[in-house]
Amino acid sequence: MAGGKLSARQKMINLMYLVFIAMLALQMSKKVLSAFGESGKEIATAAKIKEKSNANLLGQLAKSAQEQPGKYADKYKKAQEIKAKTDEFVRYMNALRDTIMSKETKAIDKETGEVDFEKLDKSSTVDNMFFLNGKITPKGKEFKQKVEEYREFLLSKADSPELKENIEKRFNTDDVQHGKKRKEPWLMANFEGFPTVATLFKLDNYVNKARETENEIYTGLISGQLKQDVSVTNYEPVVVLEKSAYFPGEKVKGKVALGRVDSTMSFKEVIIGGRKVPKNLLTKGYVELDLPAGNVGEKDIKGEIVFEEDGKPVKLPFTVTYAVIPVPNHAVISADKMNVVYRGVKNPMTISIPGVPDNKVKVTAPGLVKIKPGKYIMDVTKYRGKTVDIKVSGVANGKPVSDSKTFRVKNIPAPMGTVRGESGLVKMPKRNLEVSTIGASLPDFDFDIKLGVRSFDFKVPGQPTLRVNGTRLNDKAKSLLRRVKRGQTVQIFNINAYLKGNSGYKIKKVAPVIIEIVN
Repeated sequence: MAGGKLSARQKMINLMYLVFIAMLALQMSKKVLSAFGESGKEIATAAKIKEKSNANLLGQLAKSAQEQPGKYADKYKKAQEIKAKTDEFVRYMNALRDTIMSKETKAIDKETGEVDFEKLDKSSTVDNMFFLNGKITPKGKEFKQKVEEYREFLLSKADSPELKENIEKRFNTDDVQHGKKRKEPWLMANFEGFPTVATLFKLDNYVNKARETENEIYTGLISGQLKQDVSVTNYEPVVVLEKSAYFPGEKVKGKVALGRVDSTMSFKEVIIGGRKVPKNLLTKGYVELDLPAGNVGEKDIKGEIVFEEDGKPVKLPFTVTYAVIPVPNHAVISADKMNVVYRGVKNPMTISIPGVPDNKVKVTAPGLVKIKPGKYIMDVTKYRGKTVDIKVSGVANGKPVSDSKTFRVKNIPAPMGTVRGESGLVKMPKRNLEVSTIGASLPDFDFDIKLGVRSFDFKVPGQPTLRVNGTRLNDKAKSLLRRVKRGQTVQIFNINAYLKGNSGYKIKKVAPVIIEIVN
């Protein structure tokens, strides 16, 4: 366009091209400024989200420090120091941002308060604050010092090499190398001559990086303790013998296993035999027993260990049974599922007489069948009494030994109706209910038994009850379900359940299940 002699018309055309190109460049730069501003807003939002997450993590550490000070007190103290320093750093960055914006009033809409990022295209505000005659001002030196102080503080608190590397990168203030010969001070390379919107973006990014690093340290404190908790160094060998009394010539049988013992574990209290164990004996992660054996007979050591979890006491009761016997004079009978037997199920029983061979022990009781040495199954489905006696007899050291024990007989408790395995009040979309299985279960029942369902009643608001055969909604039920609005509830009741493997046993009435439709 610049070669040769040009006509007036051609010169005008060339001038218009130059103006057009300049307008395109100007428009592109405005879009870049807006992009910086919007990105800065997104980063500020991300920092707020991390701040809330950090508050939750700090709350967890505070609660853990209260419940288990041996494990978490030092970690919580460290987290508090990090929070204080991070909050101070964030306040400084936000205050600096406010100072810059106070000098850029032309970019702020007086009515809405919204910022026009395209008007933050000059560098003079930040240049005048950080630089003077080619040198860094005291304010600029202060800014760099704040970044470096915060970086060194974080490095002193970081435990892992990976985290330290991240901190170095996020808060690096080294001079910037240009080619092989020229170096430029960090502050000038990153802030001199840049539009104000770019500087605001960088300040917001420093806040976000600070919150992210704070989050990583908190997470490391929690996960590090969990990793330490499962370490094998917190376990000790535990020997559990098959019985607590033996005679000459018998083989000692039992198990050797690892039991977790943590010296930092704190008990709120331990009660044995109705008496509290002194506090000075609760510091090793376990309590040593030192009790008199007592007279001849069967003895129980009963107690409970009390922890504090989520601000509430949690009690873990325990019972240890042992026998003090010069010569066997009674049988030891224990029900594997407490001192209760249930109709409709096969109750496992362990029956023996200490010191007497199994083939010399005679056991009698209604519905009792021996399956292997010392192990029996008791079926009281057809038994109508409220209690049943198990009688045991044998001979030890030439003398007869006999004993008996009474067990309560109970029916299987009433099942709970379920949909998709959930009971009570269930929330789900209509489309999920259409394909879900209706069932029945016995929550917290000691036996693993299976229940089947033959049919059930289905009720939606304003419509007659529909009887459905099988375990899923049929076409009519699905049609009724489609009329239900969001927030309304449907009921599944009169569930006809049966005991798998023993269909002749009559199950108690099954509790209904209510489904709230969410969409």
